[in-house]
Amino acid sequence: MMGNNDQQAYDRGTSLFSPDGRIYQVEYAREAVSRGAPSVGVRTTDGVVFVAMSRPSSSLMEAESIEKLHKLDDHLGTASAGHVADARQLIDLARRQSQGNRLRYGEPVGVETLTKFVTDHIQENTQRGGTRPYGAALLIGGIDDGEPRLFAADPSGTPNEWKATVIGGGRQDIQGHLEEEWTDDLSLEDGIELAVAALAAHDDEFEPSDLAVATVTEADGFRTVPVDEVEAAFEAAGLGGDEADDDETEADDDETEADDEGGADGGDAGESDE
Repeated sequence: MMGNNDQQAYDRGTSLFSPDGRIYQVEYAREAVSRGAPSVGVRTTDGVVFVAMSRPSSSLMEAESIEKLHKLDDHLGTASAGHVADARQLIDLARRQSQGNRLRYGEPVGVETLTKFVTDHIQENTQRGGTRPYGAALLIGGIDDGEPRLFAADPSGTPNEWKATVIGGGRQDIQGHLEEEWTDDLSLEDGIELAVAALAAHDDEFEPSDLAVATVTEADGFRTVPVDEVEAAFEAAGLGGDEADDDETEADDDETEADDEGGADGGDAGESDE
C-alpha cells in the first residue's frame, strides 16, 4: 500500500523525479502531443515547408477556424500539435519575443535564439510546483542569415534542429518516410510533395482541403500556400484519386469490350459445332 502511495506522489508531482529518473507529467504531456493531428516540417534549399493535418472533426465546423500554422514574424513560422490552447500561449510568447527583439535591437530575431527562448519557458513549467507541462509541441522554422533552419520544441523544453521531422500522431510511419526520402537538394515544391507523401504514409484517406501548408523563404517570407498549389503537390505525390478512378474506368471498359468480343467468338464457335 505504501508503494502505491509513493507511486502516486511521483505521478502527480510535476517537479519530482521518480526513482528511475522519470518525470511522469512530462511523459503524459508527450502522450497528449502524440494524440494530436500531425504537423510536418521540411528544410529545403529554398526555405522551410510546414504541412499540417487540419481536418475538421465535424461537417458543421468551419475549416478556417482550425489553426495549425502560424506566422511569428516575416521570416519565421511555426506549426503546432497537441493541446491547441497550450500551443496558442507558446505562439503568443514567441510573437512577443520576436517583436520585442526588433524594437530593442532593430533586427529580426534568430531562429535558434527564439526557439531556445520558448523552450526555456517550457522547461520552467517542469521545474516549478503549482504548474503543469505544456501539452503541446512546436516546429519553429525560418530564415537565419540567408539559411533555412528548422527546430522542434517538445514538452520537456528540449530544442533540437532537424532537416525534416514531424510532431503529433503517426510519428513512426511519417518520420520513417522522411528519413528514407529526404535529400540535400530538395526544392521548395519537392519539400511540399515530400511532406504530403509522408503524411500519407500514416493515413492516406485525406483530401488536399484537409491540409494546411505554408512556406518560409528569404524572398517571400512566411507564405500560406493556396489550395490549387496544394492540389498540384497532392497529385505530384501520386495521391490524386481522379487518375486512379480514370484508370479503373478504362480497365473496366477494356474488360467489357473483351467480354463482348469473347461472347461473339463463342457464338460463332457454337454454330459451327452444330
